[in-house]
Amino acid sequence: MPGATDPRATLPPGTPIARTPPPTVTTPLPPVPTSPQAVAPIAPTTRPGEGRNLQDFRGERREVQQGGRTVITEPGRVIVRDPSGQSFIRHNEVDRFRYGARDVRTEQVRGESRTIVVRPDGTQIITITDRDGQLLRRIRRDDRGREIIIIDNSYRGPRGPAGFYVDLPPPVLRIPRDRYIVDAEGAAPELIYDTLMAPPVERIERRYSLDEIRYSPAVRQRMPSIDLDTINFDLGSWEITPDQASKLQVIADGLNRAIERNPREVFLIEGHTDAVGSDVDNLSLSDRRAEAAATLLTQQFGVPAENLTSQGYGEQYLKIQTDAAERQNRRVTVRRITPLLNGGSASLPPPPPGTRPR
Repeated sequence: MPGATDPRATLPPGTPIARTPPPTVTTPLPPVPTSPQAVAPIAPTTRPGEGRNLQDFRGERREVQQGGRTVITEPGRVIVRDPSGQSFIRHNEVDRFRYGARDVRTEQVRGESRTIVVRPDGTQIITITDRDGQLLRRIRRDDRGREIIIIDNSYRGPRGPAGFYVDLPPPVLRIPRDRYIVDAEGAAPELIYDTLMAPPVERIERRYSLDEIRYSPAVRQRMPSIDLDTINFDLGSWEITPDQASKLQVIADGLNRAIERNPREVFLIEGHTDAVGSDVDNLSLSDRRAEAAATLLTQQFGVPAENLTSQGYGEQYLKIQTDAAERQNRRVTVRRITPLLNGGSASLPPPPPGTRPR
């Protein structure tokens, strides 16, 4: 069936975006199972998705019922299907940081797990998670020990149920559709940059965790986005071929310009598919395509990996409402989420004592 309405059709200013119902089960999403290979560096010349497609994974999927939800595990991913019909996918973000790393190691410190990726220049990307695998902080430490906290989820302010979903009313658009969702094809570099740096379309009431942003449509919809509709993928594959990779140049230039201006900027790379095929296949495929695009932005264009995060949504938010094959629905979307992470322009309270690595 076609996915839920996405704010992609032409909407005049003042039109509310359709609301997505909250999930029925709000217990935390399960972590992704790890393997020994998850803490090994990956050769920098390896292309994400190279030589793999979904057929390789279908036979390795395992499905169980947990607390009223269907939980499906496959290599590198956990998919959760809620009784409401919504589906959520989770992957290990550290996988993307391992490309070209000099060393990868994990430590257990006071009940927290720290994965430290050491780059050839000595820079460390430190990912700190709690006992349930939920991200607490993402930190960049240079070779002189100076640190920048890029994502801080350790602040325990108001949160949605289980910390992964917020049931907000959808925003009301007061700007033209073509400035809220910009099609990358034919867009001038300055328009791309202006959209990446555009303010929220509505006031941000508080800080949101990364999971709340990933899994709550009405939270994400408060930020404008760019549809990168110039990249095409082979059926069932997430590999970005060299002739397609060059089409990311204008996006990469805008991202690098924004991050140079503020090294704490964070951008979400979203993957979407059309409605052809199973919903589980499409969710997995979209998540791997989003991750592949984020990896390529780093490998080929030098966008810092730690300033990017990726998430797949499968066929849930169709641009064109159809069950048929539709190229416009097979897309990657980019949006800045920094204002959502830091509460917009509101001043941030200091993190609790002892949250910085020692």
